[in-house]
Amino acid sequence: MKITIEKRANKEGDKQNIRLVYWFGSYTDSQGKVKHNRKIEQLGQYLYTNPKTKTEKQHNKETLQLVEAIKAKRITEAASGQHGFTNATKTNASFYPFFAQIMETKKTNESSSNFKLWQACLIQLKRHHPDEKLTFEQITPDWLEGVRRFFETQAKTKSGNLISKGTASSYFNKVRAVVNAAYAKGIINRNPLAQVAGINPGKSERVYLTIEEVRALVKIECRYDVLKRGFLFSCLTGLRWSDINKLDWSEISQFDGVHRITFNQKKTGALQYLDITQQAFNLLGKSEKQGRVFQGLKYSAYMNMELLRWCMAAGIAKHVTFHAGRHTFAVSLLSNGADIYTVSKLLGHSEIKTTQIYADIIDSVRKDAMHRIPDIGL
Repeated sequence: MKITIEKRANKEGDKQNIRLVYWFGSYTDSQGKVKHNRKIEQLGQYLYTNPKTKTEKQHNKETLQLVEAIKAKRITEAASGQHGFTNATKTNASFYPFFAQIMETKKTNESSSNFKLWQACLIQLKRHHPDEKLTFEQITPDWLEGVRRFFETQAKTKSGNLISKGTASSYFNKVRAVVNAAYAKGIINRNPLAQVAGINPGKSERVYLTIEEVRALVKIECRYDVLKRGFLFSCLTGLRWSDINKLDWSEISQFDGVHRITFNQKKTGALQYLDITQQAFNLLGKSEKQGRVFQGLKYSAYMNMELLRWCMAAGIAKHVTFHAGRHTFAVSLLSNGADIYTVSKLLGHSEIKTTQIYADIIDSVRKDAMHRIPDIGL
């Protein structure tokens, strides 16, 4: 942070009001122009523009001495951490640039998913507070509460739906991480998070289909054949929409008598080898040497609506999204005796605890099945 003295002429032009300007670094706006972050402190002092008398000249001299003393005091206060300021090198970082610095540390060769979550969080945060001049001085408990409410009740996905509770929790945790990092580095001397609670992610319902429901979908016509093939392919392979959408014929080969997909997961960036069944291979259509397999597959509102309509036509009343295909694959394998470690590898999970949610579903299904045994009159 830098502090300068600024003189501003009054309307009459006979006097100059004096103020201190606190400079908190700079940033580049969307048009590529450099903008400066600053704060103004009015001192209630003035100088005569053209001092003529001895009294006016003495006034100007004493006033300038006073202002210089105030400036020196403010510099000392800033260095000692008073008023939320710290040393000059640290306070040069305003909030968004500092957020970006922390975000860059999350970019790794092994996984891009966490970095993309940080990017998505920053996009949502700027929708809530679009002013690029946001400084740490503005990061108060009230401001954080506003961000918290925005993530919980207003932030939306590309398709216009509110983000999930889990996503809201993840985004707010990233904001918390940035504020905590600023506190740890001494950029702020009081942590506003001490008064702000996090967002409880809760347990979101995993919608999946039974094998009978999948068979019913096979028999029903879908308006978009590529959507039908893509969704059923997900049910049989566990692939995410993003990986199915970018799947290229060059990634499909034969290995040891079976068809194999070798690809980098879109979400994690990790290389995965996935052997698929013949019926899954049949859903790919006419084999080509290269090019997108599921050409025409799009993430759009009308495709999502058609997926729901198709499911309803098959007698399925669940709120089915494309990701339900992945859930269906996992639950189907576990229900038929596959061990959780194998399922975790097939899904491309980096941690077994991520797959545990499906095991919990199976336990619930088994418990429900036990209570369906009819009364035998005992």
